[in-house]
Amino acid sequence: MNPLDPEEFKRQGYIMIDFLTDYYRNIANYPVSSQVQPGYLRNLLPTSPPSHPEPIETILNDVVRHIIPGLTHWQSPHHFAFFPSSTSIAGFLGEMLSTGFGVVGFNWASSPAATELENIVMDWLAQALKLPHIFHFSSNIGGGVILGTTCEAILCTLVAARDQKLIQIGRHNLDKLVVYGSDQTHSALQKAAQIAGINPQNFRAIKTTSKFNSFALSPNSLLSAIILDIKNGLVPCFLCATVGTTAITAVDPLGPLCDVANKYDIWVHVDAAYTGGICICPEFRHFIDGVEKANSFSFNAHKWFFCNLTCCCLWVRDASSLTKSLSTNPEFLNNKASDSNQVIDYKDWQIPLSRKFRALKLWLVLRSYGVDNLRKFHRSHVEMAKTFEELVNLDKRFEIVVPRCFSLVCFRISPSAIANSRSTIVMSKCSKNFDDDDEYCGKIENDRSERYVNEVNRRLLDAINGSGKVCMSHGMVEKALVIRCAIGATLTKEEHVVTAWKVVQEHANSILGFMGPLFDNECAAWTSRIQGSKLPTNSMLQPHTTREILGGRRGGGPIEAHDTEPSAQHFTQEACDTAATGEEGEVMWALPVSEPRDDVAYDVIEYGFHGFGVGWWRRWK
Repeated sequence: MNPLDPEEFKRQGYIMIDFLTDYYRNIANYPVSSQVQPGYLRNLLPTSPPSHPEPIETILNDVVRHIIPGLTHWQSPHHFAFFPSSTSIAGFLGEMLSTGFGVVGFNWASSPAATELENIVMDWLAQALKLPHIFHFSSNIGGGVILGTTCEAILCTLVAARDQKLIQIGRHNLDKLVVYGSDQTHSALQKAAQIAGINPQNFRAIKTTSKFNSFALSPNSLLSAIILDIKNGLVPCFLCATVGTTAITAVDPLGPLCDVANKYDIWVHVDAAYTGGICICPEFRHFIDGVEKANSFSFNAHKWFFCNLTCCCLWVRDASSLTKSLSTNPEFLNNKASDSNQVIDYKDWQIPLSRKFRALKLWLVLRSYGVDNLRKFHRSHVEMAKTFEELVNLDKRFEIVVPRCFSLVCFRISPSAIANSRSTIVMSKCSKNFDDDDEYCGKIENDRSERYVNEVNRRLLDAINGSGKVCMSHGMVEKALVIRCAIGATLTKEEHVVTAWKVVQEHANSILGFMGPLFDNECAAWTSRIQGSKLPTNSMLQPHTTREILGGRRGGGPIEAHDTEPSAQHFTQEACDTAATGEEGEVMWALPVSEPRDDVAYDVIEYGFHGFGVGWWRRWK
């Protein structure tokens, strides 16, 4: 058999195109998040490889039965997690061309078109982004390269910055170099610092706050950190500024940060992995104002530029800074073109030697859609994000945690909505004597309570993703967990955004105990005071009247606690309302936990009338 027989390639190629066409046609019907358990696939596939060939039809049948159930469908119109990994026909065909040609473009001589097309499309994109001329190849100083991911871009530029600094201070002083970012900077910076040999104690994740530009890195905070490091005999080396941080898309002020960094000869890399593409829109270009003062700039065209994984575009203002650090010149690669210094050898702009012809898919995307249509795609996603944001604002149980800048909306169930809920699960650890009624502790004001709010929102996120209808992810900001709805999948339309919000509301209703016509508007409750023990799982519901549970006064008085085994009472929605809030100065808060703890004292325990089982409540004053 010939592994590259043209006719068989054509036959199987058509089968594969049909297969993928059907996949995309039906992708909205799949559960967005995989519902399988760890290790599922090993139980389904043989323990050893086949000895004889199998037809593509059989293999694709196994893909349907075994592989697709284990996928999270990133191209689904219902996928809103992390950041988009957008694909397109042009990106897909460019990937096919690159794979089909199978060139290994480590230097110009190995495939001149691969190098020269990359030079051209990187200059095209630099023009569309209005990057300063120094970043263009036409400057004969800077230029651009297509890497795999932002992780590579940060590592390459950090290595270049490290070597520049060590030339000045001596390689024996590597342990003195300091790397700066914020507490919102992507973890790729910390990993790059580890790989580059930076002392872990010299990695600075500078704290951000909502008080300065919604968690952007403050130039004053950066300056203070630099001054302190210099005072302690350290050497500032590298700053990673971010336009659109991973958790909440905070935007660091590039100009002022560069002014601080340049004063101390610090390399500034601008990471715009998610947001770089939308900066081709004039109304968003201001977010990268100040990039002209930076040393390097990168964004992922596979995130929000329809280029498929992987395609990270990196520009540097001085190409020699990269090549001095990353060049190797083995004998087997020597050639006249490289020796002439008239060509670019991209092996010297990256960590690996081999490289794909990624420029093809970027070229096809730019030509197939044009810059004007790419702008329209980005704007449509931002409009859909505005729609989602408006829907969140209409439901007073929710809050927008940070301002929306692009197409990411960060939201959560608000603490007040959780406090007012009757049916969330509750736990509190009280340092006071539980038996002393005057010593009850607690309000939703402290760090412990923030954890409760986070737990409710984590449960909401788990319920959303567990439904299979929608996939979202989370982020953390100032200890608060936020749910992230990132809009940017190629197939997503406004109807999918509206559906996503309905899914969020549906599960929020359940978690917060939405009052509906369940059990004839009645609920069952146990009252008990227990310490160091859990409610017996075999307790039987004992029907009682409203007057009995409320001490003979309908609508009056707090629930009584008992020291004996819990009994159960059955009472109306009105009575539930009273029992949940209490009267005569008593206030009851409902805070969430996964399970009761043995070292915690509980007062009132409620059975969730909505069907979610036993909830653990704590009575407060």
